[in-house]
Amino acid sequence: MVTENYKAVDRRVCEAAARAGRDRQEIVLIAVSKTKPVELVLELADAGVKDFGENHAQELVQKYDVIHEGINWHFIGHLQRNKVKYVVGRACLIHSVSSMRLAEEINKESLKKGVVSDILMEVNIAEEETKSGISEEEAEALLRQISTLPALRVKGLMAIAPPVEDPEENRGYFRQMREMKEKFQALGLPHVDLTELSMGMTGDFEVAIEEGATMVRVGTAIFGERRYE
Repeated sequence: MVTENYKAVDRRVCEAAARAGRDRQEIVLIAVSKTKPVELVLELADAGVKDFGENHAQELVQKYDVIHEGINWHFIGHLQRNKVKYVVGRACLIHSVSSMRLAEEINKESLKKGVVSDILMEVNIAEEETKSGISEEEAEALLRQISTLPALRVKGLMAIAPPVEDPEENRGYFRQMREMKEKFQALGLPHVDLTELSMGMTGDFEVAIEEGATMVRVGTAIFGERRYE
């Protein structure tokens, strides 16, 4: 079931890339497995899926301990500083860095473990009070600060667009993110190579791809609705 769902989403990714005149290989489809049993991850992994996303540090650890060979675990949720030690060294990419204090903690833990951590800077593009992320106005200053940390590499930007009925309503936000990425890349900062743009989820990933997303985070369309305890 989940394998068929994944293939259906992958076809939609291919079609969106074609509409935008882009190569499908430029886009990573992250299967967001939060709250779902590891058996479903193993089923997809057996079908050749390599990229999975988790929102909670403890759940990432539990699933990583079962399966990590040949798998890219992405941490996409809000990361508390006291949970950084669980994520550094396990996640191939931390998508949700939006403060210098968090960046410093990731840097400290990375130095301790002798690794360089790849991160994305999360931007609250629609300035929603309920969402985490740095404002667009403050993003450049934070990026300049983070670029001074030796054990971090800023690989791009991440955004969670508002929930909408019509995905076209988010096109402007996705375009803003792409333009911001291009502007920041041109700054030529150390430890900053903004190749990635993580945006678009089940409801709007096709529009995100048309506007330049290199990573889309899809959960519900692959795994079905979630039940929260």
